[in-house]
This record gives sequence, C-alpha cells and structure tokens, in this order.
Amino acid sequence: MSERKCVACGQIKNRDEMIKITKEHVHGNVILNPNSKTFGRSVYLCYNKSCIEAALKKNKLQKILKAEIPEELKGKLLNEF
Repeated sequence: MSERKCVACGQIKNRDEMIKITKEHVHGNVILNPNSKTFGRSVYLCYNKSCIEAALKKNKLQKILKAEIPEELKGKLLNEF
C-alpha cells in the first residue's frame, strides 16, 4: 500500500483512492493514468470537486507537471469526478 498526497488539499491517502494525472516521459502528453504503467511525472488529486477546482484554478497541475493541461482533460476532470 502506497500513500500519496493530494496537490490541492495536502491530505495523504491510499494511492487507489486518488486521481492520478501523469505527464508521459516519452511524448510529454498529459493523461489520466489509472493503471500506473506509464512512466513519467505524476500528481494526485482527491476525488472531490473542490480539490479538482482548486488545483486547476491555481495552475498547480501545470506547475508540478511542467506542462500545459489540455482543455479536454480539464473538462474530463470537472465532469467525471
């Protein structure tokens, strides 16, 4: 069991209980990565709207991943979780 910290609220939870967003090492694409098979820089978020909105509003995902977050992915995060 590995624990990760939410980039928005700082809460530490089991990795399985969080949204993982990864910037692929090879192509530099930013993807939602539930299976953990992709190598790259990752961030974790709680499955709640306030954490997702806080991370997007303060550009925390962009800063940590050092990449642009596609609008499509932002929409997916806000609508699916």
